[in-house]
Amino acid sequence: MKESALYLEDSYIKECDAQVVSVNDGKVVLDKTCFYPRGGGLPSDTGKIIVTGSEFGVVGVVKSEGQIVHELNQKGVALGAEPLALKTGDHVKCIIDWERRYKLMRMHTAAHALVGIMNKEASVLITGNQIDTDQSRIDFNLENPTRELIEEYVRKTNEALKTNVEIKIYFLPREEALKIPGVVKLAGALPPEIKELRILEIPGIDIQADGGPHVKNTNEVGKIELIKLENKGKNNRRIYFKLK
Repeated sequence: MKESALYLEDSYIKECDAQVVSVNDGKVVLDKTCFYPRGGGLPSDTGKIIVTGSEFGVVGVVKSEGQIVHELNQKGVALGAEPLALKTGDHVKCIIDWERRYKLMRMHTAAHALVGIMNKEASVLITGNQIDTDQSRIDFNLENPTRELIEEYVRKTNEALKTNVEIKIYFLPREEALKIPGVVKLAGALPPEIKELRILEIPGIDIQADGGPHVKNTNEVGKIELIKLENKGKNNRRIYFKLK
């Protein structure tokens, strides 16, 4: 998977050339891709796939049975006189919606930084999350937090993000990775049974097993603003935040 999922090595790859492995009712598998599939609380990338004479919109991307499947709109756009078609063996160009992706990357890194600070301060674990372009949410297991307390965590996170820290992404053998304190911050969950884990490290702020795209430096994130705090049940609180 790592060899074909280019986003795992470099979140800044905006386009790539690929070959069609299979086509089935608007669902396309490629030999490699820069499109991130939905997962881990992040929506999938969108964008387009171009083949000679045709352009198809990518409206969603999912993982299925070990493959990354691109869901296309059913009606492509003709770029020339050739008929609209996409078939196995075609050489195509993949182009992601970069403006949307970059917003998601900033939000994703912001969420990790905030969770990292909260975990250091109060051993908080995450019970759920949803990253989006305009606002995101994090569910966590802190009992009876006040808005003032959460705002203090946000303030500390914003101070940490100002330090221009270079963000590291690397791979470790599973057994070695799981020895790192706090590498799993999702309550009641472990990474899937794979031999090698992808590690996101924001030095001094957070280190986690993570498969999603992130920015390269904390100074790209911007400022986190708390929108609201909700009670979702015993030991389960939810915060919504946005970025400036």
